[in-house]
Amino acid sequence: MAHRIGGPNLYGQLIKGVEVMSDNHLSRRRFLRNLAVAAPASGLMMVGSASAQELPKLALTDPLAVGLQYVEDATTSSAPNYKAGQECDNCLQIQGNEGDAFRPCAIVPGKSVSAKGWCSVWVAKP
Repeated sequence: MAHRIGGPNLYGQLIKGVEVMSDNHLSRRRFLRNLAVAAPASGLMMVGSASAQELPKLALTDPLAVGLQYVEDATTSSAPNYKAGQECDNCLQIQGNEGDAFRPCAIVPGKSVSAKGWCSVWVAKP
């Protein structure tokens, strides 16, 4: 259903007699909702397409690594929520090829993590 609108546009210019389809109206709320869904998805697709050899390793001194309590060898973790057997290789967040020593991670975009590592956002694969 079309209706006529009139009044200033975003730039303060007067618009007279412009028809707008109300069903196709892109509200600010709808735009932001779509952006909130599309942005993370596109980031995951980009990280998923890169191989671990192309990505730099996550440094243990990186502020993200420190905040996540990341270690390259899970058995050396002193985090209170670490449980034996948890490592990046069996975490839901790890991507890339099974068997690679370092692989991309959904939590750490643009970096690779040790398959034998661990961090505080570890989640078991289903």
